[in-house]
Amino acid sequence: MDADDEVCLCFHVSLRKVRTFLAVQDPPVASLISECLGAGTGCRWCVPFLKALHAQHLRGEVPDLRVSPQQYARTRLTYQATNVRDEKMLREAGGEGPG
Repeated sequence: MDADDEVCLCFHVSLRKVRTFLAVQDPPVASLISECLGAGTGCRWCVPFLKALHAQHLRGEVPDLRVSPQQYARTRLTYQATNVRDEKMLREAGGEGPG
């Protein structure tokens, strides 16, 4: 995912905005990312991805998601229709899977 691609599609919060928020605010828990323009508070699709970005930040890594914005948006549409997450895509992107 490129820096200007949206992580939170509901509120149009880009990966760049999340990275900047993490670097400046250094939140102790992932849920505080919601203070970044409401990220994660709409349909909640992006919450596991925000948690993964936060975990990467805590490890000193550059937060990133290994997924195309097209695949990310397509999988979100499926989630909205079924309320079931694509756990394989979530793991491949760097998010949290089951367990």
